[in-house]
Amino acid sequence: MRNKPEKGIAQRFRGFLPVVVDVETAGFDAKKNALLEIAALPILMDEMGKVVPGETIDCYVEPFPGSELDPKALEFTGIDPFHPFRMAKPEAEALKIIFDPLSDYLEETRCSRAILVGHNPFFDLGFIHAASSRCGFSKTPFHQFSTFDTATLGGLAFGQTVLARAAQAAGIQWNNSEAHSAVYDAERTAELFCHIINKWDRVDPP
Repeated sequence: MRNKPEKGIAQRFRGFLPVVVDVETAGFDAKKNALLEIAALPILMDEMGKVVPGETIDCYVEPFPGSELDPKALEFTGIDPFHPFRMAKPEAEALKIIFDPLSDYLEETRCSRAILVGHNPFFDLGFIHAASSRCGFSKTPFHQFSTFDTATLGGLAFGQTVLARAAQAAGIQWNNSEAHSAVYDAERTAELFCHIINKWDRVDPP
Protein backbone atom coordinates (compact mmCIF):
# COMPACT_ATOMS: atom_id res chain seq x y z
CA MET A 1 0.00 0.00 0.00
CA ARG A 2 1.35 3.40 -0.95
CA ASN A 3 1.80 6.08 1.67
CA LYS A 4 -0.59 9.02 1.59
CA PRO A 5 0.64 12.57 0.87
CA GLU A 6 0.22 13.73 4.45
CA LYS A 7 2.93 11.33 5.69
CA GLY A 8 5.55 13.96 4.99
CA ILE A 9 8.21 12.52 2.68
CA ALA A 10 8.09 15.70 0.58
CA GLN A 11 8.91 17.82 3.63
CA ARG A 12 11.83 15.57 4.64
CA PHE A 13 13.79 16.02 1.40
CA ARG A 14 12.85 19.54 0.30
CA GLY A 15 10.19 18.44 -2.14
CA PHE A 16 12.18 15.58 -3.65
CA LEU A 17 11.18 11.93 -3.59
CA PRO A 18 14.21 9.67 -3.09
CA VAL A 19 14.12 6.71 -5.47
CA VAL A 20 16.73 3.99 -5.14
CA VAL A 21 17.90 2.76 -8.53
CA ASP A 22 20.24 0.02 -9.62
CA VAL A 23 21.08 -0.91 -13.19
CA GLU A 24 22.99 -3.85 -14.61
CA THR A 25 24.76 -3.23 -17.89
CA ALA A 26 27.00 -4.76 -20.53
CA GLY A 27 29.87 -2.39 -19.81
CA PHE A 28 30.75 1.02 -18.43
CA ASP A 29 29.98 3.29 -21.41
CA ALA A 30 26.36 4.46 -21.19
CA LYS A 31 26.31 5.50 -24.84
CA LYS A 32 27.76 2.28 -26.25
CA ASN A 33 27.06 -0.55 -23.80
CA ALA A 34 23.62 -2.05 -23.35
CA LEU A 35 21.36 -1.42 -20.38
CA LEU A 36 20.19 -4.88 -19.29
CA GLU A 37 18.28 -4.53 -16.00
CA ILE A 38 16.63 -1.68 -14.07
CA ALA A 39 15.19 -1.78 -10.56
CA ALA A 40 13.72 1.17 -8.65
CA LEU A 41 12.22 1.61 -5.17
CA PRO A 42 10.62 4.85 -3.98
CA ILE A 43 11.45 5.82 -0.42
CA LEU A 44 8.31 6.63 1.55
CA MET A 45 7.50 7.58 5.13
CA ASP A 46 5.54 5.47 7.59
CA GLU A 47 3.12 6.61 10.30
CA MET A 48 6.01 6.89 12.77
CA GLY A 49 7.92 9.30 10.55
CA LYS A 50 10.55 6.74 9.53
CA VAL A 51 11.64 6.38 5.93
CA VAL A 52 10.90 2.95 4.45
CA PRO A 53 11.41 1.29 1.05
CA GLY A 54 8.36 1.19 -1.18
CA GLU A 55 7.49 -1.48 -3.71
CA THR A 56 10.17 -2.65 -6.12
CA ILE A 57 9.62 -1.77 -9.78
CA ASP A 58 11.87 -3.68 -12.15
CA CYS A 59 12.35 -4.74 -15.73
CA TYR A 60 14.80 -6.70 -17.85
CA VAL A 61 15.90 -4.75 -20.91
CA GLU A 62 16.76 -5.87 -24.44
CA PRO A 63 20.14 -4.64 -25.70
CA PHE A 64 19.48 -1.66 -27.95
CA PRO A 65 20.32 -2.09 -31.66
CA GLY A 66 24.03 -1.63 -32.28
CA SER A 67 24.94 -1.78 -28.59
CA GLU A 68 28.21 -3.29 -27.45
CA LEU A 69 28.26 -6.21 -25.02
CA ASP A 70 31.49 -6.47 -23.07
CA PRO A 71 32.12 -10.18 -22.32
CA LYS A 72 33.89 -9.30 -19.06
CA ALA A 73 30.87 -7.32 -17.87
CA LEU A 74 28.52 -10.18 -18.73
CA GLU A 75 30.78 -12.65 -16.94
CA PHE A 76 30.81 -10.41 -13.87
CA THR A 77 27.02 -10.05 -13.68
CA GLY A 78 26.20 -13.54 -14.94
CA ILE A 79 23.59 -12.11 -17.30
CA ASP A 80 22.76 -13.77 -20.62
CA PRO A 81 21.14 -10.88 -22.52
CA PHE A 82 19.45 -13.23 -24.99
CA HIS A 83 18.14 -15.87 -22.62
CA PRO A 84 14.52 -16.57 -23.66
CA PHE A 85 13.24 -16.66 -20.08
CA ARG A 86 14.41 -13.10 -19.32
CA MET A 87 11.21 -11.71 -20.89
CA ALA A 88 13.16 -8.52 -21.58
CA LYS A 89 11.51 -5.41 -22.98
CA PRO A 90 12.82 -2.90 -25.53
CA GLU A 91 14.42 0.12 -23.87
CA ALA A 92 11.52 2.50 -24.45
CA GLU A 93 8.98 0.05 -23.02
CA ALA A 94 11.25 -0.77 -20.07
CA LEU A 95 11.73 2.90 -19.20
CA LYS A 96 7.98 3.45 -19.34
CA ILE A 97 7.46 0.51 -16.96
CA ILE A 98 9.79 2.26 -14.50
CA PHE A 99 8.84 5.90 -15.09
CA ASP A 100 5.03 5.68 -15.09
CA PRO A 101 4.67 4.37 -11.49
CA LEU A 102 7.28 6.86 -10.31
CA SER A 103 5.25 9.69 -11.83
CA ASP A 104 2.24 8.40 -9.88
CA TYR A 105 4.28 8.38 -6.67
CA LEU A 106 5.38 11.97 -7.30
CA GLU A 107 1.77 13.05 -7.63
CA GLU A 108 0.62 11.10 -4.57
CA THR A 109 3.42 12.37 -2.33
CA ARG A 110 3.29 15.91 -3.71
CA CYS A 111 6.98 15.83 -4.54
CA SER A 112 8.31 17.92 -7.41
CA ARG A 113 10.93 15.49 -8.74
CA ALA A 114 12.49 12.15 -7.95
CA ILE A 115 16.09 12.21 -6.79
CA LEU A 116 18.10 9.12 -7.62
CA VAL A 117 19.64 7.23 -4.71
CA GLY A 118 22.38 4.79 -5.64
CA HIS A 119 25.71 3.31 -4.74
CA ASN A 120 27.98 5.51 -6.89
CA PRO A 121 24.81 6.90 -8.53
CA PHE A 122 26.51 8.79 -11.37
CA PHE A 123 26.76 5.39 -13.09
CA ASP A 124 23.04 4.56 -12.77
CA LEU A 125 21.91 8.09 -13.64
CA GLY A 126 24.21 8.14 -16.66
CA PHE A 127 22.65 4.98 -18.09
CA ILE A 128 19.13 6.27 -17.37
CA HIS A 129 19.91 9.51 -19.19
CA ALA A 130 21.54 7.75 -22.15
CA ALA A 131 18.65 5.31 -22.58
CA SER A 132 16.09 8.09 -22.23
CA SER A 133 17.88 10.11 -24.91
CA ARG A 134 18.00 7.15 -27.30
CA CYS A 135 14.27 6.57 -26.80
CA GLY A 136 13.32 10.22 -27.34
CA PHE A 137 12.10 10.92 -23.81
CA SER A 138 12.08 14.69 -23.38
CA LYS A 139 12.21 14.39 -19.58
CA THR A 140 12.40 11.76 -16.86
CA PRO A 141 11.03 11.73 -13.30
CA PHE A 142 14.57 12.24 -12.00
CA HIS A 143 16.46 15.41 -11.17
CA GLN A 144 18.89 16.03 -13.99
CA PHE A 145 22.07 15.81 -11.92
CA SER A 146 21.47 15.75 -8.15
CA THR A 147 21.71 12.37 -6.40
CA PHE A 148 22.12 10.73 -3.00
CA ASP A 149 25.18 8.46 -2.82
CA THR A 150 25.08 5.55 -0.37
CA ALA A 151 28.82 5.03 -0.84
CA THR A 152 29.34 8.46 0.73
CA LEU A 153 26.69 7.85 3.39
CA GLY A 154 28.15 4.43 4.18
CA GLY A 155 31.57 6.00 4.58
CA LEU A 156 30.14 8.62 6.92
CA ALA A 157 28.06 6.24 9.03
CA PHE A 158 30.26 3.12 9.11
CA GLY A 159 33.60 3.88 7.49
CA GLN A 160 32.61 1.51 4.68
CA THR A 161 32.15 2.53 1.03
CA VAL A 162 31.64 -0.95 -0.50
CA LEU A 163 27.92 -1.75 -0.60
CA ALA A 164 28.23 -5.25 0.86
CA ARG A 165 30.43 -4.09 3.73
CA ALA A 166 28.30 -1.03 4.50
CA ALA A 167 25.15 -3.17 4.49
CA GLN A 168 26.70 -5.73 6.81
CA ALA A 169 27.90 -2.94 9.14
CA ALA A 170 24.28 -1.76 9.29
CA GLY A 171 23.11 -5.25 10.26
CA ILE A 172 21.63 -5.99 6.83
CA GLN A 173 22.01 -9.56 5.63
CA TRP A 174 24.07 -9.89 2.45
CA ASN A 175 24.15 -12.85 0.06
CA ASN A 176 27.02 -12.70 -2.43
CA SER A 177 25.34 -15.26 -4.67
CA GLU A 178 22.40 -12.90 -5.23
CA ALA A 179 24.45 -9.72 -5.66
CA HIS A 180 24.81 -8.04 -9.07
CA SER A 181 21.12 -8.43 -9.73
CA ALA A 182 19.45 -5.04 -10.14
CA VAL A 183 16.59 -6.00 -7.81
CA TYR A 184 18.80 -7.44 -5.08
CA ASP A 185 21.29 -4.57 -5.11
CA ALA A 186 18.56 -1.93 -5.22
CA GLU A 187 16.68 -3.47 -2.31
CA ARG A 188 19.80 -3.73 -0.16
CA THR A 189 20.77 -0.16 -1.10
CA ALA A 190 17.29 1.00 -0.09
CA GLU A 191 17.62 -0.75 3.29
CA LEU A 192 21.01 0.87 3.82
CA PHE A 193 19.76 4.34 2.88
CA CYS A 194 16.73 4.07 5.19
CA HIS A 195 18.85 2.73 8.05
CA ILE A 196 21.28 5.65 7.83
CA ILE A 197 18.58 8.32 7.47
CA ASN A 198 16.51 6.93 10.34
CA LYS A 199 19.60 6.64 12.52
CA TRP A 200 20.50 10.26 11.78
CA ASP A 201 16.96 11.48 12.45
CA ARG A 202 17.00 9.88 15.91
CA VAL A 203 20.15 11.81 16.73
CA ASP A 204 19.29 15.11 15.05
CA PRO A 205 15.61 15.33 14.08
CA PRO A 206 15.03 17.50 10.98
